[in-house]
Amino acid sequence: MTYPRYTDLIQSLPASVPFVGPEELERARGAPFAARLGANENVFGPSPRAIDAMRDALEGIWKYGDSTSFDLKQALAAHLNAAPENIVIGEGIDGLLGYLVRLLIGPGDAVVTSDGAYPTFNYHVEGYGGVLHKLPYRDDHEDPEALFAKAAEVNAKLIYLANPDNPMGTWHKGETILRALEKLPEGSLLLLDEAYVEFAPHDTAPQIAPDDPRVIRMRTFSKAYGMAGARIGYAFGAPALIRNFDKIRNHFGLNRAAQAGALAAFQDTDWLAHIIGQVDAARSQLAEIARENGLASLPSATNFVAIDCGADGDFARKVLASLTAQGLFVRMPFVAPQDRCIRVSCSTDAELEIFRTALPKALEQAVRG
Repeated sequence: MTYPRYTDLIQSLPASVPFVGPEELERARGAPFAARLGANENVFGPSPRAIDAMRDALEGIWKYGDSTSFDLKQALAAHLNAAPENIVIGEGIDGLLGYLVRLLIGPGDAVVTSDGAYPTFNYHVEGYGGVLHKLPYRDDHEDPEALFAKAAEVNAKLIYLANPDNPMGTWHKGETILRALEKLPEGSLLLLDEAYVEFAPHDTAPQIAPDDPRVIRMRTFSKAYGMAGARIGYAFGAPALIRNFDKIRNHFGLNRAAQAGALAAFQDTDWLAHIIGQVDAARSQLAEIARENGLASLPSATNFVAIDCGADGDFARKVLASLTAQGLFVRMPFVAPQDRCIRVSCSTDAELEIFRTALPKALEQAVRG
């Protein structure tokens, strides 16, 4: 007998990961990247108060973190006009996605998402044996009405919708989500991924009561708060759903430094406003660089910009390959027709100048084939 005895589901899955990390790519190419523009990290960094709080917490790092994240949960509840019972803290949105899918999805259960949307969600669904039903984008936007109609057709337990969207950076107004929500089929749960909502216009987040049983929303400290490496985020929804996370979550999965840093970052509203300004300026620079090269950029409500390379996915992949060879870490959408674009994270003036210099050469090499 061969050991260990894997489940049939695990044996059926490919050995793959949603994203290959930049460090692994650097090892493969034998050199570090000159500009790290592919992971949508917040290069401008966390609040100095958050850094101080994390540094102070290190003296107590011998202790497990608070299993309930009590202080952070209280602060979030006050901000969201919710109760602490509406909130669960987890290891970033990626970790919370895994918990939610584990709660709801078993082998053969239907799940609806957009084709080309966040692949880590798909990774979790496939890992629990769910069946993904994917719909195309409409005008580079996820299509809420079409997603909900498909959910009714296949009796989907879960629907994934990112607003703002990754990888395109597009967004819907909150009122658009609310109108579509009227057609959400009975028994389907809307997972609203709001990882980038702090960068978006103020009317982007829909006015949905935290107790609404039809929706669970997820946000993170990885993007606007600059703490991607700390791995901490939160979800909020109806208390009955949130209570069920306690059945399966890693209760001591968050370290004390991350908890302290997230609370300090959340309370430093001046730094958040500063970061939003920095990102807005960087988005403008990226749009300018695109125009200088005869390209169009998509309007973005995130900390990245999708730049249309003006042809098809094969051409965009050649552009991306040249940028990588020149020492830039950049990514692109995986699915046509969105794969005509490259996706470039907002960054410092110095890194954007490296991109400004490299892009014309990449386009020229792509034209030559």
